Amino acid sequence: MEVHLHEAHRPIVAILTVDDDTQHFRGNRSNFIDLIKTGKELGFLVYVTTCKELQLNNKRVVGYTYSSESRSWTQQLLPLPNVVYNRIPTRKDEMLPECQRAIESCMKHPAIRLFNPYFFNKWTLFEWLKKSRSTRKYIPTTRKLTTAAELAKLLKLHPMLYLKPERGKAGAGIMRAAQVPQKEYPYRLTIQDNKGSHTLKFATLAKLWTKITKTAASEEYIVQQGITLASMNQRPFDLRLLVQKNYKGQWDVTGVGARVAGLFSITTHVPRGGSIEDPEKVLISSFGSDHAKKILVKARHAAHLIARQLEKGSGHLLGEMSMDMGVDDKGGVWFFEANSKPMKFDEPHIRKKSLERIFQYSMHLSKQRSKPGGL
Repeated sequence: MEVHLHEAHRPIVAILTVDDDTQHFRGNRSNFIDLIKTGKELGFLVYVTTCKELQLNNKRVVGYTYSSESRSWTQQLLPLPNVVYNRIPTRKDEMLPECQRAIESCMKHPAIRLFNPYFFNKWTLFEWLKKSRSTRKYIPTTRKLTTAAELAKLLKLHPMLYLKPERGKAGAGIMRAAQVPQKEYPYRLTIQDNKGSHTLKFATLAKLWTKITKTAASEEYIVQQGITLASMNQRPFDLRLLVQKNYKGQWDVTGVGARVAGLFSITTHVPRGGSIEDPEKVLISSFGSDHAKKILVKARHAAHLIARQLEKGSGHLLGEMSMDMGVDDKGGVWFFEANSKPMKFDEPHIRKKSLERIFQYSMHLSKQRSKPGGL
């Protein structure tokens, strides 16, 4: 581990979430406990607070600390944080007036650093990445889902398309459309729901479009060129990369995992039957050892460039993100999506390093005394 935390002053880190009527606060408690434990081992004071309770005009904040010995949470008055780690759980929560107020007041405060203020929107991510020549090449063709005519045009160019909600999470609401010419029912639509996925066949584009708009309801969707993913034992896989800033404040790939699709799933998300594999193993099974190593180097390089460009596009201070990247059957690397509130990685070595990185980066932030606007 890169321990560069020997300086005397360690910042106070607050994990920001939302309040809850019965349990004081919501969010992923096991993640919060891991953060508090890691912080303690490294000599940091870490506590959980809520948007309602983070009032910066007070000298102290209502916060929650966790004791591993008694396995219990304690509510107490604690000093204001130097660094705020935003773990507001959902987009809906983020829109609450008290959360907007808490985020804004942290960003304006001269002595407090908050990173990753907002969730990403899928469409704007692609807009930001298109702006740079270095990242454009990793993006599948991506459009807003607007009309049946636009969909027909895209189906002529790409035999398979993915339809994704702009504000989706963990693969919810994803559909796959395909055109199989010379068939009685040439249009296919695969819909993923909680039970798995099912495919419907349509004789006309109009019927396909009706079903898509009904399924999408009032959600905004993007439509994306389908990439033929490399596969292991006939099950497609993609790569999940965790990119975080290190103790120097520079982007670094903390870890790479492979996610192999479930048998009846159109995505590789683990809650949908996907499984976690070693990335080298799955890449070697498709491409052989030498080529596999080159692909991993390429994916890490792309992740660096993409993280830098997304931070620039967002105009905000970012400290971490997870990325889904696909590898096509020829070994090409593609960017699918990024998440500004990464879920925890199950691979123990990645998990440990990811927790330590939060504090290494917090240390870096607290040393930046003067606060530049935005970035």
